[in-house]
Amino acid sequence: MKEEENVFKKAGKNNYFVVPDHYFENFTSQMMERLSGVQRELVGLRKPTRWDTMKPWIYMAAMFIGAALIVRIASSEGSPASDENINTVTHTDAKNASDNAFDAYIDEMLDMSMMDDYSLYVYLTEAKVEY
Repeated sequence: MKEEENVFKKAGKNNYFVVPDHYFENFTSQMMERLSGVQRELVGLRKPTRWDTMKPWIYMAAMFIGAALIVRIASSEGSPASDENINTVTHTDAKNASDNAFDAYIDEMLDMSMMDDYSLYVYLTEAKVEY
C-alpha cells in the first residue's frame, strides 16, 4: 500500500490520456473528405482455373490416403506379411507344446533334486499322490 501511495504522490491522480473535446463530432466528414481525393484502381479478378477449384479436394484426398497408409502400416507391424506365413495352431498342437514344456520342466527339477527313478517312486507312493 505504501508503494501505491508513493506513486500517487509523485505522479498524481490526473488522467493524462484524454481525447480532446468535440473530437469525434466532425470525424466522419473529415475522413470522407480526405478519402475522396484518393483515386482507386480497380483490379479485375481472374477467373479461377479448374486446378484452383480442384486443389482443396485433391489435397484433402491425399491427406486421407496418407492417413490410411499410416494406419495400415502401423497395424500390420509385427504381424506376418502374407497368409502363406500364417501357421494354424490346433488344440492338439497347443496341448503337445504345453506337455513338452511341462515334461522339460519336470526333467529339469528332477535333475536338480538328484533323485533317481526309484527314489521318486517311493516318494510318490508315500505321499499318496494320485495323478
